[in-house]
Amino acid sequence: MDTLSHTFWGYGLYGKRGHPWLATIFGAMPDLLSFGLLMIMRIGQDHPRGKPRLEGLPDWLFTNYNITHSLIIAAVVIFIVYRFRKDWAFAMLAWPFHILLDMPFHTKAFFPTPFLWPVSDFVIDGIPWSRPFVWYPNIAGVVILLAWRWHNGRQAKLTPAPVAVVQQSDAVDGNK
Repeated sequence: MDTLSHTFWGYGLYGKRGHPWLATIFGAMPDLLSFGLLMIMRIGQDHPRGKPRLEGLPDWLFTNYNITHSLIIAAVVIFIVYRFRKDWAFAMLAWPFHILLDMPFHTKAFFPTPFLWPVSDFVIDGIPWSRPFVWYPNIAGVVILLAWRWHNGRQAKLTPAPVAVVQQSDAVDGNK
């Protein structure tokens, strides 16, 4: 899946509990720590557009991709964070969701998702996310999710908070 979609899915699904920016970052983080770093390093250099040739990519990119696209690594990191910052752990679930979303939509030919790394090199030979029958439902899903979040957020702001009822007793002023 593309990085921008991962960003919106992370925000839409895991950004509700007080850390929307953390969910947004963790939704995109697996791609940003591999291809994002490469893009930054190549700023100002002339490179062909489109899908890069695998032979021309640096070794560290494959290592970063394996680490950041592993459900095992994500689970360990989120568990450690949960022990110290439970409020961050929910937003961090955007990371394994990114991995789960990538698994069926990456082919073995170009960056299959190493979701069991470092325990196994098993990957799924999926359907490219760039195919229209994958791409358009993905965009529709993101739009529906964000519209639903926006609608529910507006409803919450428009609904008045319940007012607590204070009962008076005979002993209000301390007189009995």
